[in-house]
Amino acid sequence: MAEAKLSAKNQIVIPCEAREALQLKPGDKLLVVVRGNRVIVLQKPRSFARAIRGLAKGVYPKDYLTKERESWD
Repeated sequence: MAEAKLSAKNQIVIPCEAREALQLKPGDKLLVVVRGNRVIVLQKPRSFARAIRGLAKGVYPKDYLTKERESWD
C-alpha cells in the first residue's frame, strides 16, 4: 500500500502505483469525493457523456421504451 504525506501547503503527491493505475499525466484533473469519513479519488473523465454511455443497457425489458413512448401520444 502506497502512502502520501500532506505538505505544509496542503498538497499531496499521488504515489507512482496510483498514477500508473489511473494512467495519469501532468495536468490531468482528479475528482475528490467525500462520503462521511471516507475520501475517494477518481480520475475526471474527459467526457461525462462517454463515461456513462451504456450504463443502463439491459435494464429495461425489450420494447419497453418503445411502448412507453407510444403511450405519450
